[in-house]
Amino acid sequence: MNILLLYPKFPATFWSFQHALRFIDKKAANPPLGLVTVAAMLPETWNARLIDLNVEPVSDDQIVWADLVLVSAMTVQRKSVNEIIQLCHKLETPIAAGGPLFSCEPDEFPEVDYLILNEGEITFKEFLADFASGHAKRVYDTQVYPEMSISPIPRFELLNMDAYDTLSVQFSRGCPYHCDFCNVTALFGHKPRLKSTRQFISELDALYKAGWRRKIFIVDDNFIGNKRLLKEEVLPALIEWRRDKVGFQFITEASINLADDDELIDLMVQAGFNSIFISIETPSAEGLDECHKTQNTRRDLLRNVHKLQEAGLQVMAGFIVGFDSDTEDIFQRQYDFIQESGIVTAMVGLLQAPAGTELYARLKAEGRIREGFSGDNGDGETNIIPKMDSSILRKGYVDLVRQLFEPASVYQRIDTLLQHHHPQKAPVRLTWTEMKAFFRTMIWIGVQSDARWYYWRLFIKIVFTHPARLPLAITMTVYAYHFNKMSREHVRLTEALPEKPHRPIMGRKYSYEPTHVK
Repeated sequence: MNILLLYPKFPATFWSFQHALRFIDKKAANPPLGLVTVAAMLPETWNARLIDLNVEPVSDDQIVWADLVLVSAMTVQRKSVNEIIQLCHKLETPIAAGGPLFSCEPDEFPEVDYLILNEGEITFKEFLADFASGHAKRVYDTQVYPEMSISPIPRFELLNMDAYDTLSVQFSRGCPYHCDFCNVTALFGHKPRLKSTRQFISELDALYKAGWRRKIFIVDDNFIGNKRLLKEEVLPALIEWRRDKVGFQFITEASINLADDDELIDLMVQAGFNSIFISIETPSAEGLDECHKTQNTRRDLLRNVHKLQEAGLQVMAGFIVGFDSDTEDIFQRQYDFIQESGIVTAMVGLLQAPAGTELYARLKAEGRIREGFSGDNGDGETNIIPKMDSSILRKGYVDLVRQLFEPASVYQRIDTLLQHHHPQKAPVRLTWTEMKAFFRTMIWIGVQSDARWYYWRLFIKIVFTHPARLPLAITMTVYAYHFNKMSREHVRLTEALPEKPHRPIMGRKYSYEPTHVK
């Protein structure tokens, strides 16, 4: 049996980092972890090939070679997904699809031959048995959250590792919090399910044996969902595993209450974590209460961010405008907070309501959900009929994004970050990749861009005052270059968008509902 695993293309977004990747000669930021994980469930006698359309194109011959095409996708990849479906139908190759896009909106894809919904450790295994016997059903679904112990070590060898900036592993699924706009808990539940420490280390061993020596993204939606286990087992084991290895750095996502636990912060830094993504959303207490983001309330968010930076963690963060409680001053409040925080990678989007979330259910009952969920909350679109006048919301959002990523603003944040950031005490060692990126910044940013004055001022200051922070400074200037280009393009496209009519979706029912067994 010949199986082609096909990963759809991402559109150009803030998170695609396509302008930043040019500096290091990489094709994509991260690989398709879901596909290499399900590939490990295939029978050993089956032939498997993986093509990531973000890295290379797929040919008709490759589609024809396959007895089955497997696709996994997120909502933002919808356009590429539809193109893949059309191509497979044209070439008469059956297609099976899974992942968040299909689990949340299965009724949107009637042309897919097999839908494998929710977590593949259960549904994909059931499908494989039926497909091999010639009795496959069209839809495989489950109301059970599987234990992570049954998740196999991904087949990393199927990846073209040289094409990626960062490789990915997963330690846990699920999040203990109840943010009403987030579909993570709808898909994976509130109770964190974790791999064993031995299982997690085995996956890292597999990456090491495959020759990987660079950044690793632990893709958990909240890595610190079980703090006790992390502190007692996982992080000490990770520190020991990394002791004799060079080049490994870890990135993950965590809730802001990480800042409350000095021991946990210290262990994460010792284990090699240097960047974390935190969903801050808004400095508005009313907005946080509205979306039930209790973990962010009753705390000094700004001080929490600076504490993490001072520990040696570069903080990335997501922000949202468009809550019902937002007033017209929210745009200035967001700008002021982000500038004072020194968060360079600050992704600001309009509030959206994914299918299956509490927010979607509430707003649909109020007649405030409309067509057009893109999955990219930074594209200036929303599927919500807002309470704020929509023209004011759009203009405020556009002005905020434009201002945040102009050179004067973003370099001010870089300077603030470098003032607060205290890297681990170690000599400055730049890899060849970093040196190449550095020389390119001198030309592409220091000579050819309109940020050249800010670039050279920052460079001179770092060399003479904080040379240990030079690698971080180089990285941040590259990010600033990417964000500036993307923000200008997004602003242009958003300003050109026609005003959507406020026509709510009526009588629409998705097959997927968050009814999993907890």
